[in-house]
Amino acid sequence: MTAVTTDALAIAPSASPWRRGFRRLLQRRGAVFGAMVVGLFIAVALLAPWISPYDPLATDWGAVRKAPSAAHWFGTDEVGRDVLARVLWGARASLLAGVISVAIALALGIPIGMLAGYAGGWTDTVIGRVVDAMLACPFLILAIALAAFLGPSLGNAMIAIGITATPIFVRLTRGQVLTVKVEDYVEAARAIGNREMRIALRHVLPNVVPPLLIQASLAIAAAIIAEASLSFLGLGQQPPAPSWGSMLNTAQRFLTQAPWMAVWPGVAIFMVVLAFNLLGDGLRDAFDPRQN
Repeated sequence: MTAVTTDALAIAPSASPWRRGFRRLLQRRGAVFGAMVVGLFIAVALLAPWISPYDPLATDWGAVRKAPSAAHWFGTDEVGRDVLARVLWGARASLLAGVISVAIALALGIPIGMLAGYAGGWTDTVIGRVVDAMLACPFLILAIALAAFLGPSLGNAMIAIGITATPIFVRLTRGQVLTVKVEDYVEAARAIGNREMRIALRHVLPNVVPPLLIQASLAIAAAIIAEASLSFLGLGQQPPAPSWGSMLNTAQRFLTQAPWMAVWPGVAIFMVVLAFNLLGDGLRDAFDPRQN
């Protein structure tokens, strides 16, 4: 009995694919750095009311466009508002836009992609042509058009970005479903009498989730850039509410007199987008099926 038990333990997998993937992720310095920076920005966004040194909307006409100092670490803007406070609060708008936009894209893209890939036939053809038409338009141009149609606000900008990003997830989900639905375990589930809906939800969907999560982490970075672009154009977060994009829009008029007004929101956008891209690349490498 002891020998049998020992042999069984010897051939049993030491860990699940998820655990092996996370161990590989921790071995990638770039991904770990990206995760730490993302975590830092999330903490800043959540704790902004407590760590912000000033009210981001409070004006001080005696401190207009003051250079960084002990009183205002990042300087002040054209109406005396503290730039550090506005950068901290602006993290909320940017991260919220990134996460909610991608959540909308996932909520729309996964069911449509599942339907296209699993049903096939004319359903797949119709969905494919619509997706191709949307992908033919540049991402940012389509997002600007939708945001302008819906009206300028942060909520409408998130909806516009989410709809614009949906075709990417539809195509990815469809491709993964086409690969998974011909696997032996799916055929076995069908052979023992499982209904198609149960097969799709219990056997196909769980196996297409990992690549979708990897794409989602990369899409958040693109959504943050899109939100900043829409806010820069006046189609996203509306002043005086702080947003990195709208701060850059204001700063462009004072680049020579007060360059710090553009530097800090620009650095914030650069760092958070870089962090999400590093994290996404690390997730893709760690959970690559060829390495499992």
